[in-house]
Amino acid sequence: MTPRAARAFIDTDALCHNLAVVRRYAPASRVLAMVKADAYGHGALRCALALQAAAVDALGVVGVAGALRLREGGVRAPLLVLQGPRRAEEIAAFPTADLQAVLHHDWQLEALAGWRGAPLDAWLKFDTGMGRLGFAPRRIDELLRRVASLPLRLQGLMTHLACADEPGNPHTAAQLRCFAELGAGRGLALSASNSAGLVAWPAARLDWVRCGIMLYGASPFAAGHPLQDELRPVMNFETRLLAVNRHRRGDSVGYGATWHCPRDLDLGLVAVGYADGYPRAAPGGTPVLVNGRRAALAGRVSMDSLAVDLGDIEAGPGDPVRLWGDGLPVNQIADAAGSIGYELLTRVRGSALRDAGDAD
Repeated sequence: MTPRAARAFIDTDALCHNLAVVRRYAPASRVLAMVKADAYGHGALRCALALQAAAVDALGVVGVAGALRLREGGVRAPLLVLQGPRRAEEIAAFPTADLQAVLHHDWQLEALAGWRGAPLDAWLKFDTGMGRLGFAPRRIDELLRRVASLPLRLQGLMTHLACADEPGNPHTAAQLRCFAELGAGRGLALSASNSAGLVAWPAARLDWVRCGIMLYGASPFAAGHPLQDELRPVMNFETRLLAVNRHRRGDSVGYGATWHCPRDLDLGLVAVGYADGYPRAAPGGTPVLVNGRRAALAGRVSMDSLAVDLGDIEAGPGDPVRLWGDGLPVNQIADAAGSIGYELLTRVRGSALRDAGDAD
């Protein structure tokens, strides 16, 4: 099968640079690096091994299957499974593969009551205002008594912040107060912060910080936050020009004939589309880099191609095009498309991924 022209080049040196940024923000905390969703589209095994080599304290995945793939690939760092066992049959994998379980529901505790194998290392997750997974904070004393009788070693308490990317939001302050009361005097490790919480809410750093998007070089905040300048993009999503055609003022471009040339111009046809992970919702004017210079999307994104107004850029077939990465943060494209950087990065997976420096 002929490979697609679009490639996502992954720079693990940039990943380790961003880990160092995390540590600068929270030098007294341990770091749980998130490699869920195939490391946010960057290749879970590749990134886990790089983070392990950089002495990260632990790695986080969503489910058991993802954790086992990392173990099979040579990852020996501590691994937390954020949704814990999804069915009773998965419990055995935790002690066997040395995985830590995040427990968030009564059925998991009930299943553990019948477990007769080796004990599990586990965290308890509490819902302090996310409205998603987790126990009610008022149950803390009951739950600690309950887990004391179960075959597990309790590692700590965890919560998740709903609005940490909005500095000053009172909902986050309320969550942090609730969690502080929950953990006070327990002698257990505490973890509350995601990437946004780590940067914007010093009180959220606690014993463990859980970082995802900023490790991959994208800010969790709205455009313009200074954090972006501290980070290095781990993914450079690139392709090449297929053709350059001259168009006259008023010519329509693309499906629906919704975009018309505002002047006589050179239009570059780019070998990437929504089948490659580029957002179909990106509107005209969304920036791309052609030969390192900014061009603007013209017309609708197609399945396998898109068009750009080259302006005064001199370019021809085969010239390089960068969709996001160095010089063009993914959040700029996401903002234009009405999305978030997380979504765009996680769409680019599998055969498109290449190590930085690989030949195209």
